[in-house]
Amino acid sequence: MGDYSKAFEFHDKALKIREKTLPSNHPDLATSYNNIGGVYDEMGDYSKALEFYNKTLKIREKALPPNHPSLATSYGNIGGVYDEMGDYSKALEFYDKALKIKEKTLPPNHPSFATLYSNIGLLHDTMGDYSKALSLLEKTLAIRQKSLPPTHPDIKQTIDNIDYVKKK
Repeated sequence: MGDYSKAFEFHDKALKIREKTLPSNHPDLATSYNNIGGVYDEMGDYSKALEFYNKTLKIREKALPPNHPSLATSYGNIGGVYDEMGDYSKALEFYDKALKIKEKTLPPNHPSFATLYSNIGLLHDTMGDYSKALSLLEKTLAIRQKSLPPTHPDIKQTIDNIDYVKKK
């Protein structure tokens, strides 16, 4: 709904409860940090988003096995912030870490790949590598067409992205 102050207020309340009741490396604390990072990310406060996403990552790296899907989420979130900040090499580095975990833990057409392929594809588009962008966006479309109803807006958005890249 875009009410960031209200979102932050409730995520902060949850964090304070978790900080009082859980050990400092508990995965639920990471969830709170991730949620707060997401609010900052949506607000465009990328340095604060990175701060909280990195807190999340630090806990998850200690508390979870190395190929846990939550680590892939953290890497993807951090990659997304770097992408928004225009630091494309850092974004690709973190997107790649997320991709490696997903490739080890999920079937190749899992819907979770679609978002990551789309993000990486659009990043390559921004960087001017249109053939790489097109390849990744076509993978995105194939997965979404198998996993979503034909009228889902993500399918249309992916087709529009492909057409946009093709025109370039």
